[in-house]
Amino acid sequence: MHGYLRPILLNYWENKDPDMKIFGKLRAVKGQMTYIQYMKSSKYCISAKGYEPYTPRVVEAIFYECVPVIISDNYIPPFFETLNWESFAVFILEKDIPNLKNILMSIPEQRYIKMQQRVRQIQKHFLWHSKPVKYDVFHMILHSIWWTKVFQMRPG
Repeated sequence: MHGYLRPILLNYWENKDPDMKIFGKLRAVKGQMTYIQYMKSSKYCISAKGYEPYTPRVVEAIFYECVPVIISDNYIPPFFETLNWESFAVFILEKDIPNLKNILMSIPEQRYIKMQQRVRQIQKHFLWHSKPVKYDVFHMILHSIWWTKVFQMRPG
């Protein structure tokens, strides 16, 4: 397992509730859904904090039009200075893993629909093109670097 939260998440949710598809490693088994199929067919995609500061799972969720659910007490999302993450992602404190289903079920359907629409709108910011396209990930990275440098400057 990658990180201390994933075993906790599995302990609470793996094979415990048919609405909560929480897995350890997904093995390719003929006739069973793949990782990508699960992501594409899910309303919410879980991204639990691991050992690294970032996880590809958040971007994968966005790519597959699944609302990211970020479980971490101190996660700073990519492009936080530009994107309103609260409009397309759900943030869950680590201590709230036992209440994960209740938290997600409490989100009104209209709010979920708006969040998923917003995921589709912001996808372009996470896509890479061989020739940069306006507002793609290339431009977003440049903007993040610029923003970081501007706010690191201190009057001397």
